[in-house]
Amino acid sequence: MSECISFAPLVDAECRVLILGSMPGRRSLDMQEYYAHPQNRFWRLLALLLNEEMPLTYADKCALLLRHHIALWDTLGYCEREGSLDSDIKNEQPNAVCELLAAQPQIKAVFCNGGKAAAAFKRYFAKSLPREIDVYYFSSTSPANARKRLENLAQEWQILLQYLR
Repeated sequence: MSECISFAPLVDAECRVLILGSMPGRRSLDMQEYYAHPQNRFWRLLALLLNEEMPLTYADKCALLLRHHIALWDTLGYCEREGSLDSDIKNEQPNAVCELLAAQPQIKAVFCNGGKAAAAFKRYFAKSLPREIDVYYFSSTSPANARKRLENLAQEWQILLQYLR
């Protein structure tokens, strides 16, 4: 079992939504970049939804999110896991999501990316939110969720745009 420690949140005082994953996969942890696996559709999905060119560098990807007032973090701060599958996560510990939301009152909605992020959100945070916040549970952008095409994900995730206006 390998120890996995998530990254610091990507957030600023202008963010209106928070997207939560579960725990970065092995490639992301190795590169210290959110959604670094080339088959993960997260960055392509956000570029499509936001009607932007696909950013090429990690710095440009982060700038894209912040420019559109989107924060990014994970539900889990620590776990043990071999490989990258959420189903292999053991000994999980949550991140301080409620504390982040309390410190960022301008965030009005949370979007959970995938089943494990949704399950962890419901388990650790749903009953302790600091205020009324809209919460959505979306299909994962992970390559493990190959049955959902990018176009299907875009239709599902479209509601995110109403919080950015």
